[in-house]
Amino acid sequence: MENFFQRSPLTWRSCTFHNFPPQTLNIPKGGDRSRKYDEDIHVNCYFENLEKELSKMKNVFRNSSVILVLIFLESLLAVPNRSTTSLHFLEPGDSVNSEMPGLSIFCHNAKPKYIIYMWKNLNMNLHTNSEKYDIYHGKTQLEVKEKHEVNQRSWTFNLFGTKKSKQFKINPFEDTCIGIFTYNYNEKSYTLSMTQERVDVTKVLMMALGIIIFWYAQKLSQNPLFYYLCGITLGVTTSVIILIYFASKLFPRGKAMYLMVATGWTMSFYLAQALWENAQLIAIQYREYVLWYILITSMISFILCYRFGPVTNPRTKKIIQWFLQFSGLMAIYYSSYFWEASASCCVLLLLLYNFPIVMIHRGKKYWKTMFPDQRKLLTENEYRLEGLRETKKALDNLQTYCSSPECNPWKTVLRLKDPIRFAKFMEGDSHISDDELDSHEAEITRIIEECEYTDDDEDDDY
Repeated sequence: MENFFQRSPLTWRSCTFHNFPPQTLNIPKGGDRSRKYDEDIHVNCYFENLEKELSKMKNVFRNSSVILVLIFLESLLAVPNRSTTSLHFLEPGDSVNSEMPGLSIFCHNAKPKYIIYMWKNLNMNLHTNSEKYDIYHGKTQLEVKEKHEVNQRSWTFNLFGTKKSKQFKINPFEDTCIGIFTYNYNEKSYTLSMTQERVDVTKVLMMALGIIIFWYAQKLSQNPLFYYLCGITLGVTTSVIILIYFASKLFPRGKAMYLMVATGWTMSFYLAQALWENAQLIAIQYREYVLWYILITSMISFILCYRFGPVTNPRTKKIIQWFLQFSGLMAIYYSSYFWEASASCCVLLLLLYNFPIVMIHRGKKYWKTMFPDQRKLLTENEYRLEGLRETKKALDNLQTYCSSPECNPWKTVLRLKDPIRFAKFMEGDSHISDDELDSHEAEITRIIEECEYTDDDEDDDY
């Protein structure tokens, strides 16, 4: 009997002696406590604690039964109407109004990829006042139906009805389907429309920012101002994590903590979505507190960064440079749904960064090969002026050479037929004599007259 009470998980220290009447404890006369008396106390304490534990278990089962009933009712209300499944194919500018409950699938066929549509974007906008609907994403209608059937077969119970997104960005170069399921008890209609953005400004800015970060990563990694800005930003965000850590210490560590762990993913998702949706409202209502919080944490972060100083280790700077360049390449890659074009931009940027001169020369050569310059023919007047200009230029070069020390005047005189005429040319006279000029003009006049005579004969024939 003594070993039994020593092994019992129920303690008897929590029992109070006044709860037991003396006759049940077999207290001997004279007030002496015997071994029988102690065993009676142990037995009564054991049964009292057992009764308390049974009462707690009844409460737990009662609460569990209530939750199961609620889940069952929710599942009954969520029974889908499988006969009302509709399929719609949308193009930019289309709009579909649906009033019947059930699953409706909206698809968009992929468009051909062209470089001019690199930053093209499609938006699907859901217009409804109801929050009782489910959304499924997939590439085909069969995939959407499969996700819907899996969701309906599972036994889900949404305790926290968070606000759902009503705008979806889709890839215009891939087949995309979106399924919207409304319940039977939901009598509100909804409208789904599709809009198109030929150039998404956000994606263009994202690519430009990625190029700037990649190209100037080395300078940024060595810039003290960039070091302080990153330190302040990291300090403000880290302080939020520290606050969350200390806030978690306020939660109990008992059975309530096990409940939080069991529903941790649902609770965390709900809290994160609620904070994200109400961030603007919180910032407006508690603007002063938010500003003071950012100011104080920024000052503390700046003091810490100033205390330790900028990075001086060359390897640490190199690691920061690589991290910035990798971030820039990721921003460029995800700045377009045209993945091949964005990946080509990343490769081209890497080549230009590592082999700038070679790539520039090859680029110029390729450009001239693909787009050669068009030859422009000269008119008769332009041809005459060009001849006069080039002749004068050549004569000036000849005079300059003959006047320079590089020219041997005696050898030059021996090669000339008329040295006196050449000497006059060097002194500034014309290189053409009067007789040659008259002969040239007469020849030009004769050629012009022959051309005019030939044109007149051709006109007479017609």
